[in-house]
Amino acid sequence: MPLSRPLRAGQVGGGPGAFIGDVHRRAMRMDGLATLVAGVFSSDPDRSRAHAKTLGVERAYGSFEEMAEAESQREDGIEVVSIVTPNWLHAPAAMAFIERGISVVCDKPMTTTLEDAHALVEAVHRNGVTFALTHNYTGYPMVKQARALVEDGTLGEVRKVVAEYSQGWLSQPIEQEGMKQAVWRTDPKKAGAGALGDIGSHAENLAAYVTGLELDRICADVRTFVGGRAIDDDANVLLRYQGGAGGVLHCSQIAAGLENDLRLRVSGTKGTLTWRQEHPNELTFNPLEGTERVYRRGHDDLSAAAQHASRLPPGHPEAFNEAFANVYSNALRTIGARLSGEEPDPLDLDFPTVEDGAKGVHFILTALESGRQEGWVDASYVPSAGYRQGA
Repeated sequence: MPLSRPLRAGQVGGGPGAFIGDVHRRAMRMDGLATLVAGVFSSDPDRSRAHAKTLGVERAYGSFEEMAEAESQREDGIEVVSIVTPNWLHAPAAMAFIERGISVVCDKPMTTTLEDAHALVEAVHRNGVTFALTHNYTGYPMVKQARALVEDGTLGEVRKVVAEYSQGWLSQPIEQEGMKQAVWRTDPKKAGAGALGDIGSHAENLAAYVTGLELDRICADVRTFVGGRAIDDDANVLLRYQGGAGGVLHCSQIAAGLENDLRLRVSGTKGTLTWRQEHPNELTFNPLEGTERVYRRGHDDLSAAAQHASRLPPGHPEAFNEAFANVYSNALRTIGARLSGEEPDPLDLDFPTVEDGAKGVHFILTALESGRQEGWVDASYVPSAGYRQGA
């Protein structure tokens, strides 16, 4: 990174007991590219300030509006902010910083409405900031290797995509017992969508990242299995891509006994790639002719992007935190380069952007609409007026 110091970073959300807040903080500091100096960690100003002290954060605020205004006026104000609030606050929080020229790393899904998503796309380009979305599974080296094999023609023409993300943690109505993460994730007003928004969006983004395919039409069976729940907890989606490829996406948070079972299989005219998140350091390629090949993280026969995303020698596992950090580090190096007036390294531009976020919101809402109609619907994405490739 051209800057001779870490970026000054802030965070909105991620208070006591927030799993994802800690993940973002670890990812932010893993490669020494940013230092957390400001934050608002709770809607309660006193709790926000108390949590800031436990983190050693210098400047604590009572609201993101206050933080965005104050930091934008300081000579030593933050240069990037991490947004880790519940979904419904992503858009207003991100917008408050974008409009003041501060870059953003935001948790997914980006927004709960397509109108908000398009507004963020336009604001990012109008203000010339960098926006990264933490679809962290794209940060795994072997996912990048899978993408490279599709791009270089090893797989041939893609014909079939199968993406699955299954969990079991919401098999019972734990939101009724006051479990904090379950309460807001099963509230349509705060989450927007259930399984489709929380994990289905990851599966769709992973498939799109690896294959480069754009959706054409989808047909979704969207279900709610747990009694009294007001949001989807399971979905099965048939996919038709532009150009003719087909696919299936399955996401479920009521698959009892399963933990974080994200899988992707891509079949082309020359073979099939298979990757599983719970065994992330391996990628299997089964060619049409010949024997199975297993690619392993850390070896020098991998693509430049896969090697760029690896930290340790072969045989030393890298997983969730490192993949998350890869999204952050690429984004932070990009921000640093732009602040220095330099062009970012092309390998550092490999992170989900604001446009990817808008496409994800479009997929979620289209799948919900297909479920309501119980049939095929148009899923092609129409960019907003402010769309420009590569935020």
